[in-house]
Amino acid sequence: MKTLLACMAGLATLPMVAHADSPYFSLQDGDGFKRFSVSVGALHVMPQGKAQPFKVNTAVENGKSYRNGAINVDTVVNNLDPSVDQRTVKGLLEGIGFFTGGTLPANISGTTQINGLSEWDNPGTGLTADDVTTLGIMTNYYFTDNISFEMKAGIPPKVDLQGKGKIYAPFSGTATPTLGNIELPIDIILKKDIEITDLEAYGPAASARAWTPAFEFQYHFGKTGVNKFRPYVGLGVMYAYFNELEINSRTEQDLIAAGHMIANIKQGNAGASLEGKLSEADPKVNLEASDAFAPVATVGFSYDFNDTWFAVGSVSYAHLKNDTTITVTDASLGELIRSKADIEVNPILAYAGIGMRF
Repeated sequence: MKTLLACMAGLATLPMVAHADSPYFSLQDGDGFKRFSVSVGALHVMPQGKAQPFKVNTAVENGKSYRNGAINVDTVVNNLDPSVDQRTVKGLLEGIGFFTGGTLPANISGTTQINGLSEWDNPGTGLTADDVTTLGIMTNYYFTDNISFEMKAGIPPKVDLQGKGKIYAPFSGTATPTLGNIELPIDIILKKDIEITDLEAYGPAASARAWTPAFEFQYHFGKTGVNKFRPYVGLGVMYAYFNELEINSRTEQDLIAAGHMIANIKQGNAGASLEGKLSEADPKVNLEASDAFAPVATVGFSYDFNDTWFAVGSVSYAHLKNDTTITVTDASLGELIRSKADIEVNPILAYAGIGMRF
C-alpha cells in the first residue's frame, strides 16, 4: 500500500517537475490534445506460468534418534524397507506380537534414527493461478500528444490457485528395539513414502485476492485530430500484493494430520506417527504469499469517437513470480512444518474499455 501511494504521489507531481519549454514535456495550453484520460472496461487475466515444486522442511532432525513409544507389530512390518531382506526380523516381530497381543510396548519398541523428514523436494507438485476477469480502470497523463504515463488498476479479483500432484513424506529410518534399558543388537530397516495430501483431490487448493497495480510509460503513434485510430506501445512495472488467502478446508485437514505426525515424533511417540494417531499438540495451518514486482509490456490502440470519448483495447504481459509458504505450527512445539513453492503467474492481460479525455 505504501508503494502504491508513493507511485500515485509521483504521478501527481509529474506536471510540476516537467520543464515548461521542453518539446517533449510541454505544459503550454493550445497544443491540440487533452492532458488526462480515463477508461473503464473488462480486464481478463490469463496466467501462463507452470507449477513449481514444493520444498518441505520439518522439525524432525535428520539422523537423530526418537523414541517409538507403543506401536503395533503390523505397523512395523508394513513399513519395513522392501529392498532389504528382513525375513528374520519380520518373524521375530510376529513372534513377539503373538505374546503381547500384537503390540510392541514402549519398553521394547526402543528408538528409531529417522532420516528423510528434515527436508525434501516434491517433484510434480505446485500451484497455478486460474484465469479471472475483473473491472479494469486505466488513467493516463499525457506529457505530449505522443508520450503518456499510465496507471493500470481495477477491482482486485479473487483468484483460485489450483494444486498439482501429491505431497509425500519420504520416511526412512533404523529402529533399534530394547529390553528394558538395553538396546538389542537388531536393526529394523524402515522405509515408506507417506502420503500427506493430494493437491488435486478437493478442487482449488487455495485462493487469494490479488492487488496488481501497474505503471507504464507509453508512446502513442499518430496525432490527435488527424488519426482516429492510434496504436500505442508501453513499458513499465507491476506491483503484486496478495491478501485474504484461504486454503482448501480438506487440504488443511490433511496438513493438520501431518502436523500431528511430526508432533508425535517430537513427543517420543514416533510409532504413533506411522499409525496416523493424534498427538498432544494442536497444529494450526497458515498460508502466506510474498509481494512481488514485475516488468510489464503492452501493445494496444485507441479509437476516437470525438475529442472526448474513445474506445481502447490492449494486451499486456507481465513476468511475475512470487512464492507461497504454508506453515503448520503448535503453540508449545513451535513450527512443525514449512512448505514453500514459487508461483509463476506470468499473466497475459487483455483489456477492452471505453474512456474519456479531459
